[in-house]
Amino acid sequence: MTTYAFDPEIGAVVPHLPDLPGGDPLAIRAALAEMIAQFPPPDTTGVQIEDRQIPGRDGDPAVPIRIYRPERRSAPAAVYNVHGGGFIAGDLDTEHAFNVEMARELGIVVVSVDYRLAPEAPFPGGLEDVYTGLVWTAEHAGELGIEPQRIAIQGTSAGGGLCAALALLARDRGGPHIAFQFLSVPELDDRLSTASMTDFTDTPMWSRPRAIVSWDCYLGPGRPGSDDVSIYAAPARATDLAGLPPAYVSVMHFDPLRDEGVAYALAMLAAGVSVELHLFPGTFHGSMLIQDAAISKREGAEKLAVLRQALAL
Repeated sequence: MTTYAFDPEIGAVVPHLPDLPGGDPLAIRAALAEMIAQFPPPDTTGVQIEDRQIPGRDGDPAVPIRIYRPERRSAPAAVYNVHGGGFIAGDLDTEHAFNVEMARELGIVVVSVDYRLAPEAPFPGGLEDVYTGLVWTAEHAGELGIEPQRIAIQGTSAGGGLCAALALLARDRGGPHIAFQFLSVPELDDRLSTASMTDFTDTPMWSRPRAIVSWDCYLGPGRPGSDDVSIYAAPARATDLAGLPPAYVSVMHFDPLRDEGVAYALAMLAAGVSVELHLFPGTFHGSMLIQDAAISKREGAEKLAVLRQALAL
């Protein structure tokens, strides 16, 4: 493995990270679920949690969502969470602990969506489920005790890419108002041609070979990099970013996704969108899981601080 200049606290843990399988979506799903299950369950004191099924769009199957309601509310606002997993893995449990913390620490409702996964449901299946969940959240604002103008979207990795696509789709369909888009290490570009994507072939958790599998599953084999890929599949391809919600983009130092995240942030900035961009030095994709490291604590604290300000809490 190449030697990378990881943050010392993070680098010490790298040799002990689980080796996620490479090419088989079912194996990747099982490994991700097993990794999440290793963490202690979150303390859910002060947060009511409800699982629901909502109708799918135009005959699509029902979409599972999870609603987090804090007992102590700070404002009638919400965060709509879209989990990561390379479009092929993850479920409502993947970011459950973070959603509990977000609801309790910010004092707002959190709605998380369990979208269909590729390759069984390639693009646009997952994105349509994500859009359906956002529409439901806005339409049920009264029941949830939120203002429909105060919904932020938040996603990590593939979830960040889906949130970027969701912002484009809501703009172009005249859909629900999005107050803010929080894009953590977003997966945005199927062309796999940036310097970081070319260079980082053996980085922990995410690497170029994993990205190839991810996009092949999401778009269909042979489709990634071709001329007819939708901007809603790969938001990096969008040429008109005007009118998007204010955004925060985070990228990790040794992450193949680094440069596409930076480029998207700069492109939104050039289109007149208010953008905050943060590169965390010495990190890699998913290094936030090493929770005791100071850089991970900074990243976690910043997530809450940024959302607090974005939603005027």
